[in-house]
Amino acid sequence: MAPTTVPTASAIEVPETLLKKRKQNEKAREERLTAASEARKASKAKRKVIFKRAESYVKEYLTKEKEEIRLKRAARTAGDFYVAAAPKVYFVVRIRGINEIAPKPRKILQLLRLLQINNGVFVKVTKATQQMLRLVEPYVTYGEPNLKTVRELVYKRGYGKVDKQRIPLSNNQVIEASLGKLNILSVEDLVHEIFTAGPNFKQASNFLWPFKLSNPTGGWRQRKFKHFVQGGDFGDRENNINKLIRQMN
Repeated sequence: MAPTTVPTASAIEVPETLLKKRKQNEKAREERLTAASEARKASKAKRKVIFKRAESYVKEYLTKEKEEIRLKRAARTAGDFYVAAAPKVYFVVRIRGINEIAPKPRKILQLLRLLQINNGVFVKVTKATQQMLRLVEPYVTYGEPNLKTVRELVYKRGYGKVDKQRIPLSNNQVIEASLGKLNILSVEDLVHEIFTAGPNFKQASNFLWPFKLSNPTGGWRQRKFKHFVQGGDFGDRENNINKLIRQMN
C-alpha cells in the first residue's frame, strides 16, 4: 500500500474569494495608513498657522497698548485730557430674577440670552444694543471687558453651542468644526474676534454658550437694586466690570 503524503501549503490552491478578501484588506490598510499620514501633516501645518496667528495677535495687542500710552503722555505734555476710544464690546451680566418683569424687558433679556441670574454674554456696542441695555438696565450690569477678562472667561468658563448641545472648549477641533468656515480655528482666534469686535463677532458670540458665573466673592452690595454710580450694582460700570468678573469667575 502506497504511503499517504500530506500536501504542502503551496500545493493547496487558495480559494479566489479569500484572495480577493486579502487584497481588499491590504488595500484598506494602505489607505488608512496614507490617510493617517496626511492627517498628521495637515495637523502639523495647522498648528504652525495657529501659533503664527497667536504671535501676531500678541504683537497687535502690544502695539495698541503702547499707542494708548503714547497718546496719554502726549496729551499730558500738551496739557490736554486723553479721551479713550468708545468701547466696541460690552460684557453683560444678569443680576436680577424673573419676578415682576414687564413683557418688553423680559423679551430683550431673552434676545440677549440672559435667561438666569449670573448669566453673562458678550454684546457688540451699537445704537440698537445700547437702547436695549437702557431698557433692561435695572436687571443687568455691564461694561467694557479688557483682554485679560475676555481670555479668562473663554478659557475658564467657555462652552460652545454644537447641535444645540453645550460642549466644553477642550480643544481647537470643537471651534474649527463650527467656525472653521469663518477662518476661526482656535481659542485664540475666538478671543481675538470677540475682543476686537471683528467682522464675524455675531457668529463667534452666538457660538459661545452664555457664561454661567458664580455670585461675586463677598456677595452683591446691600443696595443691589440701585444704579452702580449710586452705590448699587446695576447699570454701566465701564472698566469696573473687569473687577466684578474676576470676583464671579
